[in-house]
Amino acid sequence: MRSTEIDRRTFLALCSAASLYPLSVANAAEEALFLGARLNGGGFEAAVIDAAGNDRLVVPLEARGHSFAIDLPRRRAVAFARSPGRFAVVFSLDGKDEPRAFAPPPDRHFYGHGVFTPDGRLLLATENDYDGERGVTGLYDATNGFRRIAEFDTGGVGPHEVVLMKDSRTLCVANGGILTHPDYERMKLNLPTMKPSLAYIDSETGDLVEQAELAPELHQLSIRHMVLDGFGVVWFGAQYQGEDGARPPLVGRHRRGSEIELFTGPEATLKALDNYVGSVSTDLSGEIVATSSPQGGIAVFWDASTGKCLGERRLEDGCGLAPLGKGRLIETSGRGAIIRTGPKGAVEAIRREASNVPAWDNHLRRI
Repeated sequence: MRSTEIDRRTFLALCSAASLYPLSVANAAEEALFLGARLNGGGFEAAVIDAAGNDRLVVPLEARGHSFAIDLPRRRAVAFARSPGRFAVVFSLDGKDEPRAFAPPPDRHFYGHGVFTPDGRLLLATENDYDGERGVTGLYDATNGFRRIAEFDTGGVGPHEVVLMKDSRTLCVANGGILTHPDYERMKLNLPTMKPSLAYIDSETGDLVEQAELAPELHQLSIRHMVLDGFGVVWFGAQYQGEDGARPPLVGRHRRGSEIELFTGPEATLKALDNYVGSVSTDLSGEIVATSSPQGGIAVFWDASTGKCLGERRLEDGCGLAPLGKGRLIETSGRGAIIRTGPKGAVEAIRREASNVPAWDNHLRRI
């Protein structure tokens, strides 16, 4: 396995061969900017784009990236490797500082997601303790070179996305329930005994303060991605690991102290999701939740207050979602398309699918 120093040298070599386009920050706070990972001309990178799809900052990555932790007050972000990757890159959103790579311990790997504490002192990242067969949240000192200082047990295996609740202290971790080990690449080792959950963890003590689980018959519904709606309630998207012919609900909502609620929408919509939700976001108001399926080439929209399905829009291999305005989102695809979308109004193409444009990975974040 690679050490942090090797990761750093690899990253610097990439930087010397690639261009970093500085962000124009004079009016950055007033305009919509978005951050995503992508494949461009055979190389992997993180890119900040504006609402017209123009590059504002490009940061090279040594391998495929997944999602990001964003520290907006300090204008920086961390790009995480896709699981079972072992690199992360911190960079300034204005392009002024040299990006820096760091890594988890040799017996851990990232799951592609993380979050900063509000004061910017700590970065928390979901990780795999694969020999211990448990999920952990790694704590990194963001004031001291992102040195790893501690870890919290997530109360399950396969932790994926982590979000910070509205109290600015409690973490919600999506324990996907799937056991993996890097010796077996991405092989799923425990499908018959999966136990996904939502785990609420005190970020100051590491205590597991609440855990919500699915009904036993849905134990193969892997909870992966989450978003907080405008009411501060967790919405999630899942990926089904059971029989091909089954069509369980893939979208859920959880209010603290209550049972998980699941939503199916119309039968044809559920079928179109193809047992896979790859990303979850809201519109800018937080009143509409969007869930995407690159396998199905569909994004489905939900009323955050009622759970009612509001409609769907098609985009081949579309997955990345981020809020653009009230009732509107931006969606990116693995075929290079960028669109404006939502439950109402026309889908507007910003960039069309083409063979010579960057192919976007699963997540897009508004900054």
